[in-house]
Amino acid sequence: MSLRNRGVLRWGDQVRFEGVAYTVTGLSGVLVRLADPQGESRAVLLPQLMADSDFAILTGGASRLGSSLRGLDGFPDRVVEQARWWEHHLVEVISGLPPEASLDAVPRPDYDPTTHSLAEREAAKADELTRLGFKVSPRTLKRRRQRYETEGLVGLVDRRVSSGTGPGAGNADPRLVEAIGQVLSEAKSASTRTVAFALWRTGEILREKYGEGIVPMPSRATFYRLFELLSQGQHVAGTARARKSLASRPEGPFDMLTVCRPGEVVEIDSTPLDVLVLLPDGVPGRVEMTGMVDLATRTITAAVLRPTTKSVDASLLLAKTVTPEPMRPGWTEALRMSRSVLPHQRLLTLDERLAGAAAKPVIVPEVIVCDHGKAFISQNFRSACRMLGIDFQPAHEGTPTDKPHIERTLGSVASMFAQFVSGYVGRSSEHRGDVDEKRLWSLLELQELLDEWIVAKWQNRKHDELRDPATPGRAFSPNEKYAALVEASGYVPVALTSNDYIELLPATWRAVNSYGIRISRRTYDCPELNPFRRQRSGVAARKNLWEIHHDPYDVSRIWVRNHWDGGGWITVGWTHLRSAPMPFGEMAWDHARQQLPDQGRASTEEEIAEAVAALLRKASAGPEGSRDDGKLTRRDRRVAARTKATSSRNRLPLPEPPTTPPEETAAEDDHTLAKVIPLGVFDPFEEAKKRW
Repeated sequence: MSLRNRGVLRWGDQVRFEGVAYTVTGLSGVLVRLADPQGESRAVLLPQLMADSDFAILTGGASRLGSSLRGLDGFPDRVVEQARWWEHHLVEVISGLPPEASLDAVPRPDYDPTTHSLAEREAAKADELTRLGFKVSPRTLKRRRQRYETEGLVGLVDRRVSSGTGPGAGNADPRLVEAIGQVLSEAKSASTRTVAFALWRTGEILREKYGEGIVPMPSRATFYRLFELLSQGQHVAGTARARKSLASRPEGPFDMLTVCRPGEVVEIDSTPLDVLVLLPDGVPGRVEMTGMVDLATRTITAAVLRPTTKSVDASLLLAKTVTPEPMRPGWTEALRMSRSVLPHQRLLTLDERLAGAAAKPVIVPEVIVCDHGKAFISQNFRSACRMLGIDFQPAHEGTPTDKPHIERTLGSVASMFAQFVSGYVGRSSEHRGDVDEKRLWSLLELQELLDEWIVAKWQNRKHDELRDPATPGRAFSPNEKYAALVEASGYVPVALTSNDYIELLPATWRAVNSYGIRISRRTYDCPELNPFRRQRSGVAARKNLWEIHHDPYDVSRIWVRNHWDGGGWITVGWTHLRSAPMPFGEMAWDHARQQLPDQGRASTEEEIAEAVAALLRKASAGPEGSRDDGKLTRRDRRVAARTKATSSRNRLPLPEPPTTPPEETAAEDDHTLAKVIPLGVFDPFEEAKKRW
């Protein structure tokens, strides 16, 4: 009997106590509940049971069938019978004897635990079942054995076969249901296919596991109904993106991260913006939007547009987050921080730059959560976080649920802003219309519109996640939540100094020439560069060039490090700044924009709503003069452009002004034809004489 003593007492085990064979029906602490063959039960303390001189564990799991039948309620009889059949073979693999074996029975040679390991017994059982016509691999047998040891008899039944509530499979063969489950598992990361492929793949799985014709396939209509029932909510015939998103969701209820102060946790991510823009070379193209959102206030601390997000863009985004958002020319006065709910007077004592700031709070992150994009895990971005004392926390790979707030925020920007912009292409090719004739904004102009929309719309919009726990009927805007948390948590943001901001900007190395410095075909110059023109910087590692930092989103100025005198910064302006609509696009230099009256009164929701409406109307109309009114086709515009270019090179002299007054000329135009001047005949001999 010693070979049957497994050393662990579990429910369903058969034990001998006081000369009677009992079945363990329950375990609770040191209390063991036993049932005799007649069904009578008794409770015994575990020390008393173990101290009995006749005590022995006879079989492990021999009586699990009877004790686990309550878990099989609702299953078809054929399914229960199939589970019993599997239990008969698995118990022999585990203990060496089948469940119905007598007390004096001995194991068969291939299943003796004293001479064969568990893996060898599983292999022997797999060979035996295959010879009987049930093709099964040792690996499959091992999985069933593990489920049986963990859950008992009910572990041998596919739960989807239940005929009770939920997506049951009725009287379907459990082997067929298991094969369909494997097909559904394979479809999570595969391309979208039809149900016809699932029908074929299911047949292949059944043939590989059990052999040809062992498990009958249902009719096509029956399989379609069963597949629809088992694949409910898995988007098998939908988009691959939806399936991957569902597969990456954690089991159980979603956890919620609790934050109590601004900047405690900030998430960053990038996504393509569904808008065509004019790139710097004049070619229409898509851009990426990289943004950061604060979990405590749902504030979009910064958002930038770039053709492709790079590490310097992520660092620049971090710099924009910790510096005040300046008011731009053309913005309505209702967007000033001084006229918002933000604690402007208190913050103004900490940073004088807030005097001209827009109504968006300055938030210094404590923890930044990002994915494994190259721009975010780069050494450049990590160094920027380390310089500011920010904890860098990458999310798990392929787990967007680790940063769901920025995922949803970027989606909201697409639905609330991008679709109002001229050149919107939709979220996919199926939703794209005719955008070839639309007027497109330049990259800098669209960046300006996005900045204004964040300040005007997003920061003043009531957010469902910003509700007062005591009065859940009231929702706060990001600006209101920031003001409330500042009062509650005593949060005091310490914004970057100007030198800190410049240090975070992208760097390049250039020579200081006689005309100044040229970056991206723009020339920058100022009198402060006079001592450094055509001079060496002294940095031999950089070929004696000068270190220059620039803001890709503000081309009005650059900063040159003074390597000769302590490494300070020299601000150098763009030479054509006064003649070109830069750096904030055409709208920044539109001084004819009508201002709101009564600039001194407090900002109201009506003013902000009007500003947002005007912004969306302008974004939808597109820039003035960028394209024609849409009456000409693309071919017409091409022909007109070529004709204009040709006529400009071969332009005839302008005619003499008329001698008659304009009124008389206009009156005669309807009756008098113009004088015809015939062309002379070309005479080569006369032309030859002129040369002499």
